[in-house]
Amino acid sequence: MNARSAPTPTHRRIGVLTAGGDCPGLNAVIRGVVKSANQLGYDVVGFLKGYEGLVDPVRYLTLNHKSTTGILNQGGTILGSTNKGRFAATVGVDDRLEIDPELLEGVQTTVEQLDLAGLVCIGGDGSLAVAQQFHEFGIPVVGVPKTIDNDLSATAFTFGFHSAVACATDALDRLHTTAASHDRVMVLEVMGRHAGWIALYSAIAGGGDVILIPEIPWTFEHVCQQILERDNMGKKFTLVVVAEGAELPDGGLVTREAEQAGRQTRLGGVGTYVADEIERRLQRETRVVVLGHLQRGGPPTTFDRVLATQFGAHAVRLIVEKRFGEMVCYHPPAINSVPIIEAVNELSRVCPDASAVQAARALGISFGDSHTSNSPFAVRPAGDKPKLMNL
Repeated sequence: MNARSAPTPTHRRIGVLTAGGDCPGLNAVIRGVVKSANQLGYDVVGFLKGYEGLVDPVRYLTLNHKSTTGILNQGGTILGSTNKGRFAATVGVDDRLEIDPELLEGVQTTVEQLDLAGLVCIGGDGSLAVAQQFHEFGIPVVGVPKTIDNDLSATAFTFGFHSAVACATDALDRLHTTAASHDRVMVLEVMGRHAGWIALYSAIAGGGDVILIPEIPWTFEHVCQQILERDNMGKKFTLVVVAEGAELPDGGLVTREAEQAGRQTRLGGVGTYVADEIERRLQRETRVVVLGHLQRGGPPTTFDRVLATQFGAHAVRLIVEKRFGEMVCYHPPAINSVPIIEAVNELSRVCPDASAVQAARALGISFGDSHTSNSPFAVRPAGDKPKLMNL
């Protein structure tokens, strides 16, 4: 760990940090930044514990070939991260918080004293909302999208999502055999606060029978109907995949704690709620598995390694070209960039008539709704907010 170094007139140094929740692929981005920056003659420093490492006290490491060797396939982040602290800029889908101007001045001082050509901020919706405020304050920053939920707009995929889906799919593969052996209903709760991408993709890949996501209203009657229809076809087991942010039929959300001002409410428990209700209604043996942070851990998939590495290299290019206030993005097959503000202004959610949803329905997968090919989808108006149910 270094003390603040004296400024130099070269502007041949780049800073990088990881903020928000960890996910597979963070180290691959760091490595991509370091290797591409070194190729261009830039030194790299990595700030510790996310944005907190930028000020009071400044904490960073010098990153080079030696310190990043062997991290490509390593989960987590060698720089550490935090999704709390003084730089919180979001508490929900629509609620934004302004950062203390003294903190912004402190960050600007750090950038000037370390003579950084630019700062690479790797994070999700909330973390990039902080980066946007940095940009508006005049701090040279570029963004790299990171979230296993895949809910950042302006990019087709975020790294970490593919790895989380692989984890959930593996869980479904394992649950399939035990569910079939005992004629059970198995409920798998996966992450997905505002978007059901993980639930949707893993259920399709893992042979799920019911998918419950935040974007499509559902009822227990239709979930139970799917289970009974499978029974009639001789399929005595059912796999239900539910996103943690899936709203209950009455519009409520199942949470682990009471709602608190100034912070995101911790979701969790909807899988247990769904399993208990299915068992009560059908008198069927039902079990629940909550993947939780297993989805965040472990090595990234090959897809995420490649995507994250490209993101890191392209972020350096944005700094070299002084295209500050932009976020790298994936528009298959190209890596491009967009203004950070475009990515954080609106979340990317599953469209009820998306091709993946249509494919799932064509396979006989239920979304717990009354959909038929000739009926419209029931979508909650965009302005409505769900009620919270604390368990």
